[in-house]
Amino acid sequence: MATDALSLGHVRFIPAGQPYHRGNSVASAEHRVAMTALAIVDNPHFVLDTREVERDGPSYTVDTLTELRAELGFAQPIVVLLGTDAFSRITGWHRYQELFSLAHIAILTRAGMAPDWLNAVDAELRKELKARITTEERLLQETSAGGIISIPMTPLEISSTEIRNRLRAGKSVRYLLPAPVLDYIESHDLYTA
Repeated sequence: MATDALSLGHVRFIPAGQPYHRGNSVASAEHRVAMTALAIVDNPHFVLDTREVERDGPSYTVDTLTELRAELGFAQPIVVLLGTDAFSRITGWHRYQELFSLAHIAILTRAGMAPDWLNAVDAELRKELKARITTEERLLQETSAGGIISIPMTPLEISSTEIRNRLRAGKSVRYLLPAPVLDYIESHDLYTA
């Protein structure tokens, strides 16, 4: 778990309000917040942060980090946890260059995916990113932003897209997500064809 690997005090789960790079979400913000709350309720290191669903307009990570910096100050380290697939598309993010002055980035490598995230970006960005890479978790605690670290995660072949596809096809997703979340999805008839 990333909290242990990086000695994080807590992890904020921030459901996206209106992701600018996606169309309308299949589930409403209200449902996504409720499912997130159900999924993390038993872990005292997990915190639900609803700022993006409460914000008007598109959700941009840079805006969320700017708000967090205003609240926490610049001495407090912030680490953004991203999967390799999300990180490989980071150059398409709104004002992505500013992310590195606001937070560290931990890239969580998924099962079956080579930790080849650096080769997924263009040569100019690759040079800049190489200077930010660290293998020392303590450096993420001693500085407030700018570092990149890769964290291998326990293999689990699962994705939100696959779960939604299985639900639409009428296939079981039991054991692929917390039981209370599955109960919520079923009781609200979410993600069905």
